[in-house]
Amino acid sequence: MCLSGVDYCSTLGYQPAIAALAAGLLSPLATIVLVLLTLFGALPVYRRVARESFNGSGSIAMLEHLLPWWAGKVFVLVLLGFAATDFMLTMTLSAADAAAHAIENPFAPDWLEGGRILLTLSLIAMLAVVFLKGFHEAIGIAVVLVAAYLALNLIVIAVSLVHISQNSIVITNWWTALTAQHGNPIVMVGIALLVFPKLALGLSGFETGVAVMPQIAGAHSDTPERPARRIRDGIRLLTTAAGVMSIFLIASSIVTTFLIPQEEFMTGGAANGRALAFLAHEYLGEGFGTVYDIVTICILWFAGASAMAGLLNLVPRYLPRYGMAPQWARAVRPLVLVFTGIAFVITIAFEADVDAQGGAYATGVLVLITSASVAVTISAMKRRQRTAIFGFAVITLVFVYTTILNIIERPEGIRVAGLFILGILLLSAVSRIFRSFQIGATKVTFDAKALEFIQNDARNGTVRIVAHESHGGGRHEYQDKNAAERRFSHIPRVSRIIFLQVHPTDSSEFEEDLLVEGRKRYGYRVLSVKSANVPNTIAAILLQVRDQTTVVPNAYFEWTEGNPISSMLKFLLFGTGAVATLTREVLRKAEPNEKQRPLIHVS
Repeated sequence: MCLSGVDYCSTLGYQPAIAALAAGLLSPLATIVLVLLTLFGALPVYRRVARESFNGSGSIAMLEHLLPWWAGKVFVLVLLGFAATDFMLTMTLSAADAAAHAIENPFAPDWLEGGRILLTLSLIAMLAVVFLKGFHEAIGIAVVLVAAYLALNLIVIAVSLVHISQNSIVITNWWTALTAQHGNPIVMVGIALLVFPKLALGLSGFETGVAVMPQIAGAHSDTPERPARRIRDGIRLLTTAAGVMSIFLIASSIVTTFLIPQEEFMTGGAANGRALAFLAHEYLGEGFGTVYDIVTICILWFAGASAMAGLLNLVPRYLPRYGMAPQWARAVRPLVLVFTGIAFVITIAFEADVDAQGGAYATGVLVLITSASVAVTISAMKRRQRTAIFGFAVITLVFVYTTILNIIERPEGIRVAGLFILGILLLSAVSRIFRSFQIGATKVTFDAKALEFIQNDARNGTVRIVAHESHGGGRHEYQDKNAAERRFSHIPRVSRIIFLQVHPTDSSEFEEDLLVEGRKRYGYRVLSVKSANVPNTIAAILLQVRDQTTVVPNAYFEWTEGNPISSMLKFLLFGTGAVATLTREVLRKAEPNEKQRPLIHVS
């Protein structure tokens, strides 16, 4: 919980000031609206996400199969772009706010004043070092930081509430100013609802909450298909975090609105981006305030840990499986370096400005929550749960409205997300092209009959496999193919052959487990397999035949008619094309030793 809490709880470092800046004297009412949407909107949505997507993939996994073929992959890549926006901005915005807390401390050296960007970059680099060392170390640090930070905030809020109770004039002054500004309570509620999208950063912990679910141990009785204990504990994690933060958000908005002059929240003001820190120094002295600043700096710095954990979970789960990232993208340390480099670029581009990054951050958060709402609504529809359908549909409409309003008011968010999406799409396309000649099969399994066919031929020293695309022509189709291959490829009549048929599936898939089934059709032996990519699959099967029998097989093909360029496009998009030529190229890449490479015959 604390690993996601360093993201969720750290929002106390800047959320009260953002709320005051957005809603002014209506900040407590606007925060109550935020809390209500948290408890009765986002929380129910993500409790369901935790039940149905418990492997850390979040709502993206639930939406992955909504669209067929390449459209589904592009849809996932777009959502990954928004997820990257959310998680990367968590790292950079939190580090920038940590730097702001350090610079504003009265004991901070003067030379820090002009070094905000350098200090932010140093904090991000330190975060990378922690993840390069190990993941368990990150969790241990998170527990200490969250416990200390919440304890200090509890003290600051409690002391502030005591001060308010002893000086009730501040409540009177607030109410007088509020009624003078707005007058009608209905107008106040309306304004609070309208400004809510600007407070959306207070919802930032939910996606990271489900992203860290793989770290939950669960119980011995849990199964990979249904880890009941992990799901239950994941739901407890989300509920506890939401409950604790709701209390802190409401209390912090009340004390900061009542006790801090509005002008201090403005850009350059002493409470801008650090409202609770302002109160800590004001009412508990510079010593306690400095301790509070140090812990706040630490948790804001480490808030990027939950974001980094989310990215390290999401990227290896999708891009390498789609063939849209190199194999090293599954390794933690190279990815940490890549994400750190991107965080450096974002920090420099935004000049480590917290307010400037707020809109982009909120856009990523809201799009992910909206996608989660859509996913659980569709899930309820599939199960025909009428009450759930209505409830989740209403929540979806609220978040759609909030997201659109946020994009209209702060378009820089969609611009940043657009850059991430464009970058992911371009890199994915390039990677898929470069990996197109790799063996995509993660595992090749022969059933008993298929293994019998292959081993019987291997005992005679030769395995001859004829690639055959079945058109449903019956016995004559196999007879004609057998006669043609023996004639044009000069296969001796006494030598036995095995037909190999690849039945194309979703060509947008890349990595897959292959099950090769053997059967007799009209007296001919046939190997049958379903796969997304014909040439790569044939190459994988030929190599597996060699490995299991120690006999280098011979494979026989017909020439493919047509333009070579169109054949290559067919291969990239549909997994077919000039099968013989492409199978030969895949084998050349996979097996550099010519003597061990399966032989390709084309006639």
